Amino acid sequence: MDDRQTQQLTSVRRTDGGSGTSGGSGTSGSVSRETSGDAPARSRRASGGSRRAGKGGGSAPSGRSRRTGKSRLTRRGRILAWTGGVLGVVLLGTAGIGVWAYIKLDGNIQGADIEIDGDRPANLSPGSKNILLVGSDSRAGANAKYGKGLTTMQSDTLLVLHIAANRKWATALSFPRDSWVKIPACARGNGTKSTPHSFKINEAFSIGGDTGNVSKAAACSIKTIEQNTGLRIDNFASIDFQGFKGMVNALDGIEVCPKHAIHDKKAHLDLEAGCQTVRDEKALGYVRTRYSVGDGSDLGRIGRQQEFMKALGKKAQEKLTSPGALYDFLDAATKSLKADKGLDNLDELTSLASTVKDIPSDRLTFVTVPNYYREADVPTDHANVVWQYPQATQLFSDIAHDRELGAAGKKKLAEAAKSPVTAHSVRVRVLNGTGTSGQAATAAEQLRRLGFTVTATGNAPATDKTTITYPAALKTQAEVLSGHLRGTKAGESAAATPGEVTLTLGPDFAKKIGM
Repeated sequence: MDDRQTQQLTSVRRTDGGSGTSGGSGTSGSVSRETSGDAPARSRRASGGSRRAGKGGGSAPSGRSRRTGKSRLTRRGRILAWTGGVLGVVLLGTAGIGVWAYIKLDGNIQGADIEIDGDRPANLSPGSKNILLVGSDSRAGANAKYGKGLTTMQSDTLLVLHIAANRKWATALSFPRDSWVKIPACARGNGTKSTPHSFKINEAFSIGGDTGNVSKAAACSIKTIEQNTGLRIDNFASIDFQGFKGMVNALDGIEVCPKHAIHDKKAHLDLEAGCQTVRDEKALGYVRTRYSVGDGSDLGRIGRQQEFMKALGKKAQEKLTSPGALYDFLDAATKSLKADKGLDNLDELTSLASTVKDIPSDRLTFVTVPNYYREADVPTDHANVVWQYPQATQLFSDIAHDRELGAAGKKKLAEAAKSPVTAHSVRVRVLNGTGTSGQAATAAEQLRRLGFTVTATGNAPATDKTTITYPAALKTQAEVLSGHLRGTKAGESAAATPGEVTLTLGPDFAKKIGM
């Protein structure tokens, strides 16, 4: 950093160590349960274009240090950390930087013109905000060594930040990348369109980003989140591997304390057990490692990432008093930052930060989409998770309607996670009310692929819409089926078959199941 940069940054003002979160309605669709340094045992989780003028073109903390003074980062700091440098850019002092540095950093941010086709969720809470944040591990350029043969963009972390309309509370909602969901038809960078199917949620970013086009990658991810949750996404931002490393290096590394040695060829990581400072490739490897730690799950990795990013956020608050270090940190973050037009400049980021920095720490809630291992429904799938219904449905509805989850809501989710009602445990009778023969058999096969137990098929009087009916004792089971069918309403019926949920198909069924 030269003398001019140093002079320009000497007036930097530090803001309150901070929070940048957001998330409600939008333009263009957890943080995870905190886990220990080793992933939790499987048995535990089974329960549970154009730029603006002037611009260029759950809860056990992991291996926490035992040293005196290594206290847990505040919730406000966790929000800062989990934005991956997006809102951290403003919360660490951009309000007071000099003109030259401001223009330079502002010009680093890459804008994305994001267009979402098809039907989108309604804005159910005007004034609130949902921001989709993606940790991108694109394999282009310097990132190529992290994935042989991968030519498309990849997403490593998916997080929706919700800021309430009254700006008095916020929720950070994390999506495990191994979530098995419906991926809608998306525009590819090569001009074709993908076919709707079910797969891991992080594939959406790859589909749209097959040619490295972040706008299309973002569009497909937003579309996938929106169609699976009913949340309207307002803004998008992503940061990639190289930016992450630059941020860590600007802080002279981050201390980690793995309980066991880690040797992971895929993550390019060799670490001995015990506390040590990591930077460069080791820092990146630590947050990417998966298969060589604990049970090899993505949920375990989310926990390690969360702990690492909390430590990064805390050290940033403590260390970035030097103009040179601050500039290097912000330069690394903004060079790797891509955002939609609502967040693609420091003015917008500063404005957003100013609206949330006063949210009380006890009203910042962190939650993962409730889930369980998919093998409970599909025994051959040992790698993925499915969302737990009806809890996920209620969580999405609360966020969409700007209702605060809070500590009581998190406790309720934790209790429900101990004994999820799986799709396989739901017995379904399928009746064809479409007037087209063969639809019940087709639907039955689709439901079986989701893990449901289909007991019988038959015909029903013609109907305009798909419906679910159930006997009084099976309300929760009916709601589980409803959750998998994009909000199909379930109603109690005295005529329903005892012990079974009845699904009557209407002409809208194909759209609801999305397969």
